[in-house]
Amino acid sequence: MISGGIDLGGTKIEARLFDGPDAHTVVTRRIATPVSNYDAMLDALIEQIEWLFDNASGNREIPVGIAIPGIVDPHSGMVFTANIPASNHNIGDDLAARLKRHFVVVNDGMAFAVSEARQGAAQGYRSVMSLILGTGVGGGFCMDGELTHRHGNLAVEVGHIALPASAIARHELPLWRCGCGRMACMETCISGTGLSNIAEFKLGTRLAAEQLIGDEHALVLDIWSDIAGECLLTIQLVLDPDCIVIGGGLSKLHNVTQRLSDALKHHALSKTGIPDIVIAQHGDSSGARGAALLAIKQ
Repeated sequence: MISGGIDLGGTKIEARLFDGPDAHTVVTRRIATPVSNYDAMLDALIEQIEWLFDNASGNREIPVGIAIPGIVDPHSGMVFTANIPASNHNIGDDLAARLKRHFVVVNDGMAFAVSEARQGAAQGYRSVMSLILGTGVGGGFCMDGELTHRHGNLAVEVGHIALPASAIARHELPLWRCGCGRMACMETCISGTGLSNIAEFKLGTRLAAEQLIGDEHALVLDIWSDIAGECLLTIQLVLDPDCIVIGGGLSKLHNVTQRLSDALKHHALSKTGIPDIVIAQHGDSSGARGAALLAIKQ
């Protein structure tokens, strides 16, 4: 079966055409995400959907799922997000009005978790948590490769849990405002943006993750790891997953799984084990792949 998946992110919109029930990538295309306004972003999203149709031999009825970085209200379909100009809009309804058909719209962390639980890095684990460390921080959870019922619409939004006061104090960090409008969310320190925030505050120079490679940057990475460990502890205390799958740009940090495992062990309650921490097998395609897998079922 041919299916399409789109990962709508804060910097890019990635479209992938998949083949087969296990969703193997056939072709992919990325364009920049317009962040000036909602209409421009929706036009770019439609451009990617049309590209999928064209590459499916003109078949406009293929299943297409769209993963977005934010909350999708399960009842109204309204979106709230900090990193794309889509809050208070219903992307699914707006696409249906323009293209005259239904599209699955799902939180990107949820799609990511499903993708990695099905023929991915978390295959064989019963409970799987995804943690996407990119422009922002996203999370998702699934059981036996299926999405669980979300009580309300805020489940697994770990990026917007407040930083522990103890972590802020021991690293003498300021309180940064998050894109959601709140102060001192986890996202302000452990996302790619957050890592740059720490670098700028501690070193006086704003650096991206790929620039933090020398011994002179060890302090920044140690602070990031410590605070990420606090986030992982929160995940363990609330959900206790068997496996945590790491995705997003920061999953490419050197030795990141060992860093995160050590940080979680340091913060974990005594005499408790910790979940396995692994890197996503499907990498940047996992959000789009999970969205496509969910669209196939509908």
